[in-house]
Amino acid sequence: MKLYIISSGKYGSRIVNSLAEMGLASSMVGLEEIPEDLPEFIDDFEQYVPKSIPQADLILAVGLFGDINMIVPIIARESGAQAVIIPIHDPAQIPPGLQREIEESAPEIKIVFSKPFCSLEPVGDTYIDEFAEQFGRPQLEIESDGLIKKVKVIRTAPCGSTHFIAENIEGLPAEEAELESGTKLHNYPCNASMSTDPAVGDTILHLAGYQVKEAVRRALGFSMKSAVVDHETCEADECQHECIKHCPQVQIGIDTVTLNENEQAVIDPASCGCCEICIQECPYGSIELEERKFEL
Repeated sequence: MKLYIISSGKYGSRIVNSLAEMGLASSMVGLEEIPEDLPEFIDDFEQYVPKSIPQADLILAVGLFGDINMIVPIIARESGAQAVIIPIHDPAQIPPGLQREIEESAPEIKIVFSKPFCSLEPVGDTYIDEFAEQFGRPQLEIESDGLIKKVKVIRTAPCGSTHFIAENIEGLPAEEAELESGTKLHNYPCNASMSTDPAVGDTILHLAGYQVKEAVRRALGFSMKSAVVDHETCEADECQHECIKHCPQVQIGIDTVTLNENEQAVIDPASCGCCEICIQECPYGSIELEERKFEL
């Protein structure tokens, strides 16, 4: 795979360095650094398109804010790439309207906006999927006998935090690993924004935490906390499924809240972020946060 990267700012630099350190350096056919101090709105963004663009299979654009992102599909087209990944780490980075504009400018190119980058999964595109096999939504294998004996990283967050977390939860009681993984993500630290994203109702940093906690839960086979729907009081025929509408995980494409045969909500304890937004939004008070062991 030939990977061409367009990068800006500290976030972009960190991702580039992490990917190179984790084995992608030989796949990088080019790196274009974009200044951080560009205006949010740019009339003539084509002036920032590099004069020399190598042939590439996949374009990765990290850390760009505002209209400068419009150069990404242009670069993809000139490089011959048919696939683009644009991670979103800040709600101000690429508003929904700009996302649509980028997509509409290059309908022939597969463009994925991964929010956060560590939620990326295969999408059915050859090169995005090749990238996502190694980098994206964390996946772990854990050996445990009550204590965490060994943690193997199957897929890492592109920033490298998954390896850091894996190293730091070894030796812990298994029932503490889920919570500690979120703490270690902050310690790494995660560079995603702590500003609430209006599109999802939560912060992108929290979303990143939900991904690594899920990886730990699935590897251990249990979760220690989850929101739970009381189907005795859930009024599915009256409710507009507010829990689904407002779940941050659902908003980024994860099936955290689904419906059973009675059209009542069911919350997946593996991917539940325990943000309590569904509890606040349920008009019938049918959802509670439970702290107990949920077998997966």
